[in-house]
Amino acid sequence: METSENYRIIFKRASRVYWFLILLVVIVMARIIYVQYFKKDIKSGAEIAFRDKPTEPVRGDILDVKGRLLASSIPYYRIRLDCTVSEQDTFNKYVDGLSRSLAEFYKEKTAAQYKTLITEGRKNRKRYLNISRRLLDYSELSQVKQFPLFNKGANNGGIIVEEEYKRKYPYGRTAFRTIGFINSEGRGTGIESSWDYYLKGTPGKQIFQRLTGGEWVPVNSENNVPPKDGYDIRTTIDIDLQEAVEDALKEQLTKGYNVEGATAVVMERRTGAIRAIANLKNDGKGGFDESLNYAVSQATEPGSVLKLVTLVAVLEDKKETLESLVDGGNGTWTYMGQKVTDSHAVGLQTVKGAFAHSSNVCFAKLATRNYEHNPKDFVNRIQNMKLGEKFHLDIQGEGTAVIHSPDWEGWTPGLLASMGFGYGLLITPLHTLTFYNAIANDGRMMKPYFIEGYEKDGHVVKKFSPQEISGSICSKATAEKAREALRAVVTEGTGKMMNKEVFHISGKTGTARIAFDGGGYERGGMRRYQATFCGFFPSENPEYSVIVVLYSGKTAGSFYGATQAGPPFLRIARFIYANTPKWNPMLNGSQTQTKKSNPQVAAGMGEASRSVLAQIPTSAGKQALSSIGNSRWVTFETDTNAIKASNLYLYKDSLADVTGMGLKDAVFLLESQGYKVRVNGHGKVTEQLPQGGTDLPKGETVTLTLSRKTQ
Repeated sequence: METSENYRIIFKRASRVYWFLILLVVIVMARIIYVQYFKKDIKSGAEIAFRDKPTEPVRGDILDVKGRLLASSIPYYRIRLDCTVSEQDTFNKYVDGLSRSLAEFYKEKTAAQYKTLITEGRKNRKRYLNISRRLLDYSELSQVKQFPLFNKGANNGGIIVEEEYKRKYPYGRTAFRTIGFINSEGRGTGIESSWDYYLKGTPGKQIFQRLTGGEWVPVNSENNVPPKDGYDIRTTIDIDLQEAVEDALKEQLTKGYNVEGATAVVMERRTGAIRAIANLKNDGKGGFDESLNYAVSQATEPGSVLKLVTLVAVLEDKKETLESLVDGGNGTWTYMGQKVTDSHAVGLQTVKGAFAHSSNVCFAKLATRNYEHNPKDFVNRIQNMKLGEKFHLDIQGEGTAVIHSPDWEGWTPGLLASMGFGYGLLITPLHTLTFYNAIANDGRMMKPYFIEGYEKDGHVVKKFSPQEISGSICSKATAEKAREALRAVVTEGTGKMMNKEVFHISGKTGTARIAFDGGGYERGGMRRYQATFCGFFPSENPEYSVIVVLYSGKTAGSFYGATQAGPPFLRIARFIYANTPKWNPMLNGSQTQTKKSNPQVAAGMGEASRSVLAQIPTSAGKQALSSIGNSRWVTFETDTNAIKASNLYLYKDSLADVTGMGLKDAVFLLESQGYKVRVNGHGKVTEQLPQGGTDLPKGETVTLTLSRKTQ
């Protein structure tokens, strides 16, 4: 009996062992299958100890046509400490002084807290101790490098400097919608977004090693790959003209009119290059800001400014001449149930006179009497003139023009009359300007463009050439007749206010109602308007074409192109004339060449300036250079010019003079001298405190005042 019981107990125990072994085998097999087929992140010992991290390249600059900075990446620095580098005696000697200096500088911890942080880091052999998350500028970095222990350098003091770049816009919000921005997700607007591929560069690779305690530190390795910095993008924008255009718009907008937004564009006639583009939108706080690119994206019914299209069509098709008669009657006309009105009756007029006085009735009649039996001929003529052409611009946000055809299901006979005086089709201000520019250019239509090319380290990598959209949107003879009519607008028509200048302007006023969302041009007795002046100058040999458009808010009053868009157009034209040397004799009422001012030498360091000046061939150069000494001014004559270094301080060891410089150059120069820099305003440096030449101790602050209007 006992034997049977013993066998039973033994069998029971053996069964337990058996099932345990079976379970163990199942677990092992399951683990093998999981590791083999499902787990993908198996890492070797080397992979656990090392990893690589992308290193960001320096984003390229955006420059104006003369190379001045519109957007730039400025370096900033973060400090870390390798606590294991310094000898124990050196560490003990300087840790207190370092802690006090850090407390006084960062003001984030007490000296005792910094000492605890650093000594604990040394105890735990921290090789990448974070001192602070705060980023330093160059002058602050120079100051921190002089702290006890840090002044021993990286190999003996353990200081580690990490570089990080921030995007800065020296001219603030000037042309901001065109320059644009890009966020961390790669989304943005303007040139920053459209040319991101070239600006951003190529990331590199840095190997990091994992230390005890989980700390990762960078290591020197042949597998490290340096980043490739981005290209600099040179735009067609002239920042001086850009500022003048914005100022002209703002002056008009501050007069208290009910304006929702405004745009102005300056195009170079021969090339199509955009030299300035301003877009101001009411910010709802009593000001205007660059937040919507009206010129490129806002397609609306342009109104009377597009009567030029009808004029060119009837002239090119030889259906009318400038001397043909058309009756504007009493200013009211009904066609196919559609009522057309003028702001004032013009009666019987020549085509040229009807254009000069901007008669809606006359131009509705011109369109219908010549094309009502075959309206598609009119639409085809418009399309052949490339009015609604897709530009494929080198910046994002291009609006789409809409030009209806008789094939469209919504076409009505009255639409032809509307198109005759600038309604019933949608185009952007840039489309209108490009068409006017083609008329100024003898019918040759140039593609508008914003980018001159891209470059690396000052060397051109790719330069873009002007492109034609059409070699001839009309004959040269037709273009000449159209220019004659555009000049008549200024000499005898709605643009007479432009006829008081010493230079001649040709152009067209335009006033159009803007439809409300959901349709209709009037709601509760309120209307919205678009006021335009588009033209070119000088009339005899055009150099620039300009469009100015203002968009009203809801109003029960009037809003006209001549009174709203005309004044800023004039201010822009005057600025261009005043700053174009070849036109100065015309402005002065004389053909005598005006005296040229002496060229100025940019502010800088004395030794560098001596080196440059010594290379200039002069009749009195040696005498001038030998007389520099401690003088802060130097004037000497070359064989052809008198060069006055009026902004050049020739002190070797004192504070440099940076007045007249752009922000990036000024900050770099002063910080490299060891000074802190505080900046107020935007543009170029117009005031510096303390002044250049001052014997200012290193580490002190220099305050720079920037302005878009430099003397």
